[in-house]
Amino acid sequence: MKNLTAIIFIAVVTAITFLNANAQPNQNVSFKTVNVDGYNIFYREAGDKSKPAIVLLHGFPSSSHQYRDLIKDLSDKYYVVAPDYIGMGQSDAPKVDQFNYSFDNIAGNTSKFIETLGIAKYSLYVFDIGGPIGFRIAVAHPDRVQSIIVQNTTIYPEGADPNVAKTVFDYTLNPNPETEKAARIFFQLDVIKSLYLPWATNPEKISPDGYLLDYYHVSKPGADLILLANLKDYKSNFEFFPQAQNYLKAYKPNLLVISGKRDKIFIESGNKYFLQDVPTAQISPIDAGHFLLEEKHEEAAKIIKAFLIKRGIK
Repeated sequence: MKNLTAIIFIAVVTAITFLNANAQPNQNVSFKTVNVDGYNIFYREAGDKSKPAIVLLHGFPSSSHQYRDLIKDLSDKYYVVAPDYIGMGQSDAPKVDQFNYSFDNIAGNTSKFIETLGIAKYSLYVFDIGGPIGFRIAVAHPDRVQSIIVQNTTIYPEGADPNVAKTVFDYTLNPNPETEKAARIFFQLDVIKSLYLPWATNPEKISPDGYLLDYYHVSKPGADLILLANLKDYKSNFEFFPQAQNYLKAYKPNLLVISGKRDKIFIESGNKYFLQDVPTAQISPIDAGHFLLEEKHEEAAKIIKAFLIKRGIK
């Protein structure tokens, strides 16, 4: 226990040191919480509320912090909101016996978060686990979604490399002590770090802030059980994918795919499946890895702005 406490303390101190050392002025970004069903949901907010809204949905094992640069890039033209899901980041984290951390429930809570802020129409930026969460929101409220921006996530079985994702697939399809032990590697600093660096175009340009803060959050007491509960439910996404695909076929939303080409989890060849359901989709992959915004946020912002303007969302 003492060793664990020491590790967490070192991680916190290191994260804070790097965050302070690399801090940028956040004059246009607010850091807020709002109560949703009795729980405080943390979120970052920037831009004019009278402008079109973009909701940024983070991935695993990250938080809204991953959008710290993109929020600033987009907030001159759009109202941008990035929440931490319930149980993750800086939001309230009820214990697993108090809240069911299924994708359905997290999506439901996130949808209520959007409603609580009074956002009637919005674009969804979906990344990693934010994909099945965001598409659940879109399926439930197709009239509210103005566009969907996809980054390194999928709603197609062929969109993920089964060999790279094997640890998650093994755990969700056959949860037992052995597969859980294997899944727990995602709470290790070196594994979290590996999601950021190896597939980047220039790893030396990747700030340590992201993966150190992720490690801090997953090291908090009880966080492992919450994330394991969510990973265990990943099998529900396989059942949900056809619903998401049918939504795309029926509503043909404005769809932009900017996934990092170097990602080994959600592979570039999976992008073509979006075109089968939405032939008008724009596929603009970026030469970057899984966490592409760590090095290519400005490029991503330019593509997003041009796409939204072209589709009349301005």
